[in-house]
Amino acid sequence: MVTLVRKILFSFLFNSSLFFVLIIGIQNSSNKSKVNLLVNETINLPIGFIVGTSFISGSIIGTSLGNMRSSKKR
Repeated sequence: MVTLVRKILFSFLFNSSLFFVLIIGIQNSSNKSKVNLLVNETINLPIGFIVGTSFISGSIIGTSLGNMRSSKKR
């Protein structure tokens, strides 16, 4: 149980730090694009922000699924 909490805490801190670096690094980006969702489309966002948040959300989902899978085995 302690290792599960440690993994979740590490994942949260790692992904939060990546998001913080992404926000700081994206300040001077001039290439902007819209994301087409199923219902609407978003405002103009920098392409690096779109790619970065996709990577971070994938990391969060992957870690969550891995933690859920490992906790069911025990």
